[in-house]
Amino acid sequence: MLKVVVFVVAATLILLTIILTQSVPKQMFKDLHHDTIITSFEGKIRRLGVTHPSFDPLVSKMERIRQEERREARLRRAADIAEKNELLYEDVRINTRLRLMFLFSTIDTSPHDEKIDYLELEAWILKGAIDNINDRTQKELEDRDKDGDGVISFFECLPHFSPEYIEKNINNTEYGEVGWWLEQFTNADVDHSKTLNLYEFRDFLHPEDCRNERIQTWILNQKIRQWDIDNDQQLNQSEFERGAYESYKIYYQYETGEIAQSPNSIFSKLDINKDRLLRAEELKPIVQYLNPGELVYAKHYTRYLINEADEDGDGKLKLSEMMNHASVFYNSVNDTGRRMKGEDSYHDEL
Repeated sequence: MLKVVVFVVAATLILLTIILTQSVPKQMFKDLHHDTIITSFEGKIRRLGVTHPSFDPLVSKMERIRQEERREARLRRAADIAEKNELLYEDVRINTRLRLMFLFSTIDTSPHDEKIDYLELEAWILKGAIDNINDRTQKELEDRDKDGDGVISFFECLPHFSPEYIEKNINNTEYGEVGWWLEQFTNADVDHSKTLNLYEFRDFLHPEDCRNERIQTWILNQKIRQWDIDNDQQLNQSEFERGAYESYKIYYQYETGEIAQSPNSIFSKLDINKDRLLRAEELKPIVQYLNPGELVYAKHYTRYLINEADEDGDGKLKLSEMMNHASVFYNSVNDTGRRMKGEDSYHDEL
């Protein structure tokens, strides 16, 4: 009797599974996949604290104005002023259809074929990301340049440390301590002037997005410390697979849409001297996947926009497709307040 009951229950479950599988529209599975993409992209942005890429430079300008208004309000410590600024910003309305029509012709240039391909959109998004980094760096430099000489000294870089504390802890290289910051400052000081100009200061503030070889090596050495179980300052294949490869696999697949090669294959390609160990220099080809910054996320954002708005699946965007999915291109306007609360911890320390 018990066997009969078990058989009936099992058969019922199998039948229900078949019915449900056949009755669920394929579009639902597509929607679920899109939800995964959205959650993955937005989740990574919030978790790592990088600035959300922006499609429209007008939105970026509005966000910078809002940040400056909030900053001034905090300095004045006046709740009524902060509330007024918030209302002024929220009253701004963007006609997204007109903006999309204007921007479409600006982006569609190579060639001008009434469609925006991946490379055209990527170049546009990257330009906006670089402009945002430069604008924020310029503002930080103006705020910290107390003597007005147009460059930043080490003391101006670390206003939260007193001169006495800096002198006392100059050799402390633990994370976030004076010696740790001094090493990064020295790496950014390309001309060895003991001060940072605008471009050197940008690399100091945004090491994950710079091309400075010394800074990249410094970043990779910091990463190796996290994964180096035997403390030999290099990664064997096991350490690479458990640490660096996991990061590489996630971001490679997210950026390219392709499945990453096996850890053995990647390790072998990186291991130039074939000693079965990886040092910082050998990890440089994949540094953008081990420590992604705003420029890497700008590339991710490009693919995200095309995935969401490309209705006919040709890998390009027509104006009509962009207008049909205007909210995808302007979701940062509605999401600004939430993202403003999650600034990068690296920058907060400054």
